[in-house]
Amino acid sequence: MPKYVIEREMPGASKLSEAELREASLRSLEVLGKLGPEIQWIQSWVTDDKIYCIYYSPDEALIREHGRIAGFPVDRVAAVRRLIDPANFE
Repeated sequence: MPKYVIEREMPGASKLSEAELREASLRSLEVLGKLGPEIQWIQSWVTDDKIYCIYYSPDEALIREHGRIAGFPVDRVAAVRRLIDPANFE
């Protein structure tokens, strides 16, 4: 299954409360459940003004549909072509 990095512009993202992050996460999971097993949320990183997410999806269109239904911005979607980490070079 293809893996994607999603960039969400969300000014003040790092100031979201635990309750707000929980609510958004539960909304995301609800929409994912409706869209079916083809799309999976792997993890997200919250920075000052953006949230970066990793998803498995058959295509970019399904990721954008998830964002539309859940009410999340989807500013950039990039397919992961290769994964490298320090273990690759030890």
